[in-house]
Amino acid sequence: MEWILEPWPWYVSGPLIAITMFTLLYVGRNFGMSSNLRTLCAMGGAGKTSNFFQFDWKTQRWNLLVMIGAIIGGFVGSQYLSENQVPDLNPKTIEQLKASGFESAGTTYVPTELFGDDAFSSPTTIILLLIGGLLVGFGARYAGGCTSGHSISGISNLQMPSLIATIGFFIGGLIMIHLIFPFIF
Repeated sequence: MEWILEPWPWYVSGPLIAITMFTLLYVGRNFGMSSNLRTLCAMGGAGKTSNFFQFDWKTQRWNLLVMIGAIIGGFVGSQYLSENQVPDLNPKTIEQLKASGFESAGTTYVPTELFGDDAFSSPTTIILLLIGGLLVGFGARYAGGCTSGHSISGISNLQMPSLIATIGFFIGGLIMIHLIFPFIF
């Protein structure tokens, strides 16, 4: 049981992702999570108010099962298959985070300053999370898919727009962490 509790090495998880992608390519499917939001809206009748949601959502039922599986798998993994969820951070990174006011750096999975019990009482944190969520949602729609859809499925399909989107995701992440993040905290 010990092997399942530890992070899997790249030479196990990488081929498993590749086998999944080859299987999806073979059956003519594309993987992605943000497309499920469109499917859920179409199921709920959003096609009556927007042409974007007018499509046969039943063809995407398989992807809804992937989404449900990800939710269930995440719950099972976090509740039953995780002994130590604290990431192993570089000591210099811990120093930098503590200097920025994150005293929980290196001791918790997520910063308690942002996601702890008292964090949601702070209007600043709530505003940052709302703005971040809106930007991620807008970005996924603007890019025509999310990071999993472009970076895993799109690149394995050799789609140039997915390569460009993935490069954009990385550039955006670098800009956020090196230029914007220091001004916020």
